[in-house]
Amino acid sequence: MEFSLFSMILQASLVAKGVLALLLLMSVGSWALMLQKYFALGAASRKATEGMARFDRAANLREAVQSLGADPTSPLYFIAHQGVQEFNRSKELGNSSEVVVDNVRRALRQGVATELSRLQNSLSVLATTANTAPFIGLFGTVWGIMGSFHSIGMLKTASLATVAPGISEALVATAIGLAVAVPATIGFNIFMGKLSQVDTQLVNFASTFLNRVQRELNAHRPVQRTGATEL
Repeated sequence: MEFSLFSMILQASLVAKGVLALLLLMSVGSWALMLQKYFALGAASRKATEGMARFDRAANLREAVQSLGADPTSPLYFIAHQGVQEFNRSKELGNSSEVVVDNVRRALRQGVATELSRLQNSLSVLATTANTAPFIGLFGTVWGIMGSFHSIGMLKTASLATVAPGISEALVATAIGLAVAVPATIGFNIFMGKLSQVDTQLVNFASTFLNRVQRELNAHRPVQRTGATEL
């Protein structure tokens, strides 16, 4: 009999069809998520690079922050917003330069963590698909083999011609489970690598932002020269 995957699926039991339908949904969902993450992480990395270049070219902290306002969707925008808010709040409270810098550092760290959490959102779906799809497929295979052995008992014959069709139909579930899990595993590993690159970019930006803050504070710090105070 000519091998036909479609005919095997049609002849499968109701439980096996349910397993295959679940695997199909997991496959479609994981591929859709991988496409979304591919564009999202690529855009985040590109915007972080462009924003960092504009930030470095600015003459002072105010111009540097304003340069990021041109693209509010950039991951740097939220981090800078958190830093500026804390900088202004600390200055209004009259805190010392050391306290201001320390507060801004914590605000930037929180901003980086929030952005990374947003970019990492839903990647757990890929990990779950990669880990569970083979076992779901295996369940469908075990169920199909159980049905084959039941048929053997009913027909009271163990010939290969009797057993082979049922077993081959059952093994389809395992094959499809692996076909769902392998791309999800590859995609998860690739995106974790890209996320690590974006993490490095955001941490570097936070350090650059903090250096700007320190230079701004030092520029307005009184300097003692020959008994006179210059601002």
